[in-house]
Amino acid sequence: MNESLRQVVHLLFGLGIAGFIPLFDREITVAILMLAIFAGFILSDALARGYHIPLVSQIIATLERREAVPGKGALFFALGALFCLIFFETHVVSIALVVLALLDSTTTFFGVRYGRTRIYNGKSLEGTLFGIVATSGVLLTLIAPGSSLLVAGVAGLVELLTPVDDNLIVPVTACLVLTFIV
Repeated sequence: MNESLRQVVHLLFGLGIAGFIPLFDREITVAILMLAIFAGFILSDALARGYHIPLVSQIIATLERREAVPGKGALFFALGALFCLIFFETHVVSIALVVLALLDSTTTFFGVRYGRTRIYNGKSLEGTLFGIVATSGVLLTLIAPGSSLLVAGVAGLVELLTPVDDNLIVPVTACLVLTFIV
């Protein structure tokens, strides 16, 4: 597994979904996400049972962490996006998914390479701070400066501390913060 490649794919996947959401009708987007989740569970189950699925097996072998359920990260990302799309405004969900994609990718990428101060669950202070700053910087193009720092900071702390998969919790947290400040 190549962690750098994994994080680039995570970033592109997340930004792709974030950009897809405002382009299509909410019902169509919900249906597509539900279909993707259903297909993802079928593929994940088949892979976990040892079946070889051309192309999918190679992608999973290249991008998935060894101890993880096949495709778990992508499934949880789609579940988090679906939940947010059902309960929050579309523009808020798009921004929240940008937060998830950027924060998760940059904290891991920077933390693995430059993190020296481990603070919780193997995560580094350097990775967390870099992720918050990078995410806040990008959010400046979408929301006000104070709001961008608040959203990135809260999401960064949640990403650091949550015992639950961050692909589920970070977008919901970002949606909640954005709903109250935007």
